[in-house]
Amino acid sequence: MKTKLLYIIRLLLFMISLSVLAGCGSAGSSEPEGKTDGTDDDTIRIGITFDSFIIERWERDRDIFVSSAKDKGAEVNVQNANGDVEKQKEQIQYFIEKKMDVIVIIAVDSNALSSEVKKAKEEGIKVIAYDRLVMDAPLDLYISFNNETVGKFMADAIIDGIGGSGEILKINGPSKDNNVSLVNKGFDQEIASHDIRVIDTYYASEWKGEEAFNYLSEHPAEAARAQAVMCGNDSLAGQAVRYYSEIRRAGQIPIVGQDADLDACQRIVEGTQAMTVYKPIERLAKKAADCAIELAKGHSVSEQLLTDSDYEVPYLYIEPIMINKDNIDGLIIGSGFHLREDVYLKERKP
Repeated sequence: MKTKLLYIIRLLLFMISLSVLAGCGSAGSSEPEGKTDGTDDDTIRIGITFDSFIIERWERDRDIFVSSAKDKGAEVNVQNANGDVEKQKEQIQYFIEKKMDVIVIIAVDSNALSSEVKKAKEEGIKVIAYDRLVMDAPLDLYISFNNETVGKFMADAIIDGIGGSGEILKINGPSKDNNVSLVNKGFDQEIASHDIRVIDTYYASEWKGEEAFNYLSEHPAEAARAQAVMCGNDSLAGQAVRYYSEIRRAGQIPIVGQDADLDACQRIVEGTQAMTVYKPIERLAKKAADCAIELAKGHSVSEQLLTDSDYEVPYLYIEPIMINKDNIDGLIIGSGFHLREDVYLKERKP
């Protein structure tokens, strides 16, 4: 009897020990190492930080990028820096701490994020500069439009509008945006062979359209002399048109911009803005999402290299398209970028 009792006790102890071991094994495998948010090991996680959403097009970029990435099974965390470079640095650090597979940056300041990119790379995270190059940084990809061509198109429209000779103003975006210098490079090269003189060059600090109106209002003599105005984007162009409308010169002076914003397209058909530059955002955002996923998988995405300081950066670009009154129906409305009833809204009003 005693022997049987000892046998039962030992059996119970053995079964209890098995239960404890099984419980430890279960706890150890419930949360994969390095994951604190419950996501699967195979899920690609992308963090994307935007400069701001002041510029109309960035909301399109965001929606297309997120949708394209999610369609391929990736998770996307979107952050908005609201034009604050220190906030953007914090967002990149947050992505690093969250162990994102890829970080995509639309830089507030092209010259201020090198250290953050280097930190991400040290943690094995891939980094993409989207539309704006981050300078002096070991990027895995820079993807953008050909910004020198954007400047060339702006120059061509002004050359045509003033007959190749005259005085003009430049109202640029922030000097800290590397694309601004590229657009100006293309613009200056194109006007170099013509008798065109730049009266003054102004840099709007935060891409706010009101800065263009304020600049022209504060420089009436230069504004009166100018025979054309090159604007860094359509928001600035819209406020330049507003200024010239108030002095009854709208439609008499070629004003150019870029991004093909809806209100810019409306101004083109009504004759107050000479042209804009259409940048196929859908192609860029989808391509960027595809590249982010490929990079996360360890694949290369471009053989073309751009030399920046000590780094050779893989580079992909998409060609922009000049839009004016002659081709807006076919290229903007025909592509579905904007609807006809929206583009011609002001034209239909009594």
